[in-house]
Amino acid sequence: MRCVIARFPFDLTKPEVEQSMEGVSPEPAVGVCVTVGRRVYPVKQVGQVITGQDRRDFTAAEVSRALTRLGFTCHEAAAARPPEHRESSALPWADTPLA
Repeated sequence: MRCVIARFPFDLTKPEVEQSMEGVSPEPAVGVCVTVGRRVYPVKQVGQVITGQDRRDFTAAEVSRALTRLGFTCHEAAAARPPEHRESSALPWADTPLA
């Protein structure tokens, strides 16, 4: 499929993108991300790998639009989950009421 990213045309297919991302370690998921296989990558990282361009040359929206058209799932990065609150304390004296 023909995609235009940073005013340059690219002929991309889903298998080619998947193959390009094999062996590439995902950076921390921040902002808009894409799921390629079982890994979640920032779309800017995928855009840099598949186009060979500097990340400053294109927007996340351009790459997201192209990847969505190819059949990938683009989404916001999952928010960091706060630690679960536990009702009981590990300290035995903390559960006793004050007199």
